[in-house]
Amino acid sequence: MKRVIAIGVQDFESLRINNRFYVDKTDFIREWWNGGDAVTLITRPRRFGKTLNMSMLNCFFSRKYADRDELFCDALSIIETLKLRQLNHYQEISSRFALP
Repeated sequence: MKRVIAIGVQDFESLRINNRFYVDKTDFIREWWNGGDAVTLITRPRRFGKTLNMSMLNCFFSRKYADRDELFCDALSIIETLKLRQLNHYQEISSRFALP
């Protein structure tokens, strides 16, 4: 089936389920996590995919999508480091953002 370009779709799950064209930006997850920054500021011009990237991060780290690995399969670069998701999925994330 041909992939269709979806204009204005800002939901990662919807893009992947409906087989829409998606420029792979999943390596951002690995770079961001390994960076260990205390604060991350994502600045881009309008229509550069900021909301879509946040949706992708939500799908990757949220408990709601814990059993939805198919969203990140099929030639996305993060599949090579999917163990990152399994290692830190709940414990490290909750401790990383926990209040003292």
